Amino acid sequence: MDFESLHYSSEQRAALQTSLVILKRNYKFSRVLFWGKILGLKCDYFIAQGVEEDEMKNRKSLYSLNCMDWHLLPQATESMIADVALAAQGRFTGDPSHEYEHTEMRIKGEGDDATEEEVTVKVNEASRLATTMSNIDKDVSVVPRGAFTKSPCGKVQTNRSFGGLDPVEAVKLCNYLHFHEPVNLKKKSILEMSHLNPAIDFLDPLSEDVPKGSWCLQLERGSTVCVLRSLLWLGLTFFHVPQAPQHGHIYMGDGLMNLDLPFML
Repeated sequence: MDFESLHYSSEQRAALQTSLVILKRNYKFSRVLFWGKILGLKCDYFIAQGVEEDEMKNRKSLYSLNCMDWHLLPQATESMIADVALAAQGRFTGDPSHEYEHTEMRIKGEGDDATEEEVTVKVNEASRLATTMSNIDKDVSVVPRGAFTKSPCGKVQTNRSFGGLDPVEAVKLCNYLHFHEPVNLKKKSILEMSHLNPAIDFLDPLSEDVPKGSWCLQLERGSTVCVLRSLLWLGLTFFHVPQAPQHGHIYMGDGLMNLDLPFML
């Protein structure tokens, strides 16, 4: 990650470069990725991800408020995601201990035994941060086709022979994949999968996203860099240098999904 290209102070850049090295050593990660920044009203969350032996499984997410001290985030469970969706609204505050609360009336029991009771759901902002990261990774985490391989035993690792997409292929949305457990791939027929290479075609391509038009693909820097921007999560930017292995993405935004996307297309 080139910290010089990010809108941080020189002190923040220096702190990140040093602390991420220490983070990798302390947690024994195979590598550490700077994931991005979620803006808060009081403070901003700087976020990193630790990668273990399998590139896709068991990633650890951590946040920092000062680019030096890192705190492990909980894994986003289904119940946590449901509670956050119900209770957490508006901008992030920047306080991980801030508690969101939602109260509603629910029907308990059936028929004549049905009664109405008041239910209160509470979640803290650290849980909301973990959930938001999980949602962003699921929806818009991107890699070029061929950058990762999947072994017969199911392990996902960096493809050391990946030399970048051909310039002609690099401008096609179908050659960029969601770096997350596939959804559409599992629905394809045997005939549809017959032309796919199981070692590299184990992820869903962005071209199959619904609604269509949720990605903006452009050539920048004199057509030497392909840049993808998500219109679903504004602030997610991905880059790839054709005919070179360099690629990556970063999120810098308020952590709110763009619910106006259908009206923008």
